[in-house]
Amino acid sequence: MNLRHQKIIQLVSERGSVSVSELSQIAGVSEVTIRQDLNVLEKSGLLRRVHGSAVVPESDDVGARMRTRYAVKKRLAEHAASLVNAGEVVCIEGGSTNALLARELSERRDITIITASHYIATLLRDTGGEVILLGGLYQKSSESVVGPLTRLCIQNINFHKAFIGIDGWDATTGFTGRNMLRCDVVNALMAKETQTIALTDSSKFGLIHPYPLAPDRPFSRVITDNGIPDACKEALATQGVAVDVVDAA
Repeated sequence: MNLRHQKIIQLVSERGSVSVSELSQIAGVSEVTIRQDLNVLEKSGLLRRVHGSAVVPESDDVGARMRTRYAVKKRLAEHAASLVNAGEVVCIEGGSTNALLARELSERRDITIITASHYIATLLRDTGGEVILLGGLYQKSSESVVGPLTRLCIQNINFHKAFIGIDGWDATTGFTGRNMLRCDVVNALMAKETQTIALTDSSKFGLIHPYPLAPDRPFSRVITDNGIPDACKEALATQGVAVDVVDAA
């Protein structure tokens, strides 16, 4: 691996997504050369090519995903934590930014946290208030529970807010996910009469995945960073979704 390859991997890891044209300008080489570099790096599993850009490879490893765009995700988590009021019961569904939210809330003893994520429950085991871990089929790759039992648990428990991670959003498809069983859990949460908040960094906008998230019920709010394209913000606003844009600088 040459120095240019190392720089490309570093940029993609820090930002989540970098365009071919920007990589060309930064590296001082042609876009053709960058595309050749991306082909090599994609074959090695170090990144993924999509829509003229390089993005971080898909992974269910929450710890690894937390390290990607860590500073941005931490700011998003801090903002989300500021929305949680004393005495509330909040559901934190899963994902890397939600794991950082759980960490932000870990010292608060005035709230109750519900989660389907064993990873998040482990983060909270020695600190903070009460934690309710949902039952279900343990999905080892994501360290979360899924399936009919998880859905049944959600139907029989109440909460004030639900923070949900997403894998993609596009104007033609809406919110989408990579994992069918995890999307089923999200859809059960979205069916509740409560405030549902999508917590995601801006690299997910413009991506399309196979499984729809709550196609019949929009999120109440989206929390993301200022890398979100204006067209995406406008499209969400027309759907009645509030968008909190957090400064990523």
